[in-house]
Amino acid sequence: MQEKTLVKHTPYVPYDPEVFTYVMSEGGMITPAGSGGFHPFEYDGWYKECLSWHESCYIHAGLNPINTYKIKGPDAIKLLADHSVNSFKNFPVGRSKHLIMCNENGHIIIHGLAQHVAENEVITYWLWPYLEFAIKSGDYDVTTENLTGKVFGYQMGGPRNLEILEAACGENLHDIGFLRYKYTKIAGKDVMIYRIGMAGKLAYEVHGKIEDALPVYEAILEAGKSFGLVKLGRHAYRVVHTEAGFPQVTVHFPFAGREGMVEYFMGLDLTQLAMPSFTGSLPANHKLQLRTPYDLGWGNWVNFDHDFIGKEALKKVSNESKYTVAMLEWDPESVLSIYRANFDETKNISVMEWAEDFSNFRGSNEYHSDLILDKNGNEIGASSGRYFSPYFHKMLSLATIETKFASIGTKVNVLWGDPGTDQMKIEAVVAKYPYIDEDRNEHVDTSTIPYGFK
Repeated sequence: MQEKTLVKHTPYVPYDPEVFTYVMSEGGMITPAGSGGFHPFEYDGWYKECLSWHESCYIHAGLNPINTYKIKGPDAIKLLADHSVNSFKNFPVGRSKHLIMCNENGHIIIHGLAQHVAENEVITYWLWPYLEFAIKSGDYDVTTENLTGKVFGYQMGGPRNLEILEAACGENLHDIGFLRYKYTKIAGKDVMIYRIGMAGKLAYEVHGKIEDALPVYEAILEAGKSFGLVKLGRHAYRVVHTEAGFPQVTVHFPFAGREGMVEYFMGLDLTQLAMPSFTGSLPANHKLQLRTPYDLGWGNWVNFDHDFIGKEALKKVSNESKYTVAMLEWDPESVLSIYRANFDETKNISVMEWAEDFSNFRGSNEYHSDLILDKNGNEIGASSGRYFSPYFHKMLSLATIETKFASIGTKVNVLWGDPGTDQMKIEAVVAKYPYIDEDRNEHVDTSTIPYGFK
């Protein structure tokens, strides 16, 4: 008799009887399998949900359990500086940074956020377990606490975002600058409002204790009714990174490694991090599977004012950087040719999923990347994060491409198909980067937005 397996619903959102398809939350990648439960794949259809960050606002809980790691002690900042390309000369209490951490070859291991919450105390997001590995392999006077699973985080993005949050907490939040945060209450529960987001548009996150998650979530939903708040599922969430022009590990490129990391992660039962799989025409051992900050347009964040792992390698790259980041628009007729070829029984064509390459059902350890070719068939870069944008009605992808081919309007080919299949060329053109280039989160003047609190 087959043993029954109980499926755990995510504790971060209420059960919705109208949702029929679930996937493991993204947090399952960095926590023991199943600890984050299963999260709705779609609420009201990914197409409609993808319009939310343009037209109204979304609330997303699918990254829970949020990867949250607290570090305290005299060496807390030193630990971050030793492993980050970023400068720490201006990192006072109350500030936060987007940190990029590389290996000795200058390839990105992980990137995430750090908040300087008190003297000698930081809270990081999405930098564990690498930070734990770094601590074990070094000599740092710090104490740590893994808060993953003890806290929640809700992401919200779209033009009505600020009004909704002010209505939920009954307080003025207009004064929160980009990469700043503020403590307040929602539904009588202590929360932190953090102005940060990957949707391109005005975005915030709401953080608090796990036991307060559902009351806070439901209060935000109630406050958002009159503003058109949309619940976002796992399917729609991933596509926002390409449209916004924000390269994301697990979406556009895999984690790089260091000696001993795989064994350490395996010891933590984090197989998905330790052993990724690859699809697409870019070979698994290709030099562009792993990316440097310069490959992703993040070279301006690299600062050589301190010693850090990968410094010498990145110094060489900075002087001879061959690649940059760009946006590709895929030609509609070329895309349709892939679907037509599936009706030809003589061909073996890799399936082009609608609307993205990533499979939410196969897990976060799968990376899809395709070769980019010039008109002569020479390799000039890598394409990843392909998806169809319902708002722009375009098939888009991010490209790490040779700089001389990165000018808007340049025509290239994307090689479609896994090795061993009948590969086909798809025509594409270099487009504006990022695709969302107006009213971006970091530049929004909140003084022009009506107050949402009464």
